[in-house]
This record gives sequence, structure tokens and C-alpha cells, in this order.
Amino acid sequence: MTYVVTDNCIGCKYTDCVEVCPVDCFYEGENALVIHPDECIDCGVCEPECPADAIRPDTEPDMDKWVEFNRKYSELWPVIYTKKDPLPDAEKMDGETGKLDKYFSEKPGEGG
Repeated sequence: MTYVVTDNCIGCKYTDCVEVCPVDCFYEGENALVIHPDECIDCGVCEPECPADAIRPDTEPDMDKWVEFNRKYSELWPVIYTKKDPLPDAEKMDGETGKLDKYFSEKPGEGG
């Protein structure tokens, strides 16, 4: 099992999760985070920390696409291990559906 970030993170990018991760397996894009599925130790401490409920275990239904999505971008984006402010419209974007198609950016974040 591993944990993955889903589209609920897009446009919010809360980083409470990265602060508690013991193995620094989060990677930062311009408007979202991902978890490297091979680096995640399945401890689960990140899941309850996410205000947007964007972190899910890969054992839930239909998570295969999110495992591959997280794998792809974790290999392209820089690691993030410090908490940062969420994106300016995070509260407004939290819970919106279809964010992957509408808003996702492949650009890397700053990391750190």
C-alpha cells in the first residue's frame, strides 16, 4: 500500500502533509503536490493532516490512475519538506470537482 495525492489538491496545495512526512516523499508542482509511491512508507500520518482531504490510500477504488500520476510527477518535480502557505484561492477551490482537467499545471514548484 501507498498513499497518493488526488485532484482535490490542485489549486489548494496545502502543505501541512509535508511537514509531518518522516521520509520526505512529497514533490511540489506549481499548483499541486504528489507523493512518490516508491518512497512512501505507508505510515499514514499525512492523510489526516490534509485540510482538502486530497490524500488517499491506493487501496481505495479507482486509485491506479492516481498512483501513476503521482509517480510521473514525483520524478519531474522537486522534493518539498517544509510547510508553505497554501495557494491564494485554496479555500474557494477546496472541494471543487474536475480540477485535473480544468486547472492542473505540469510546471514544477520551487521545492524545499
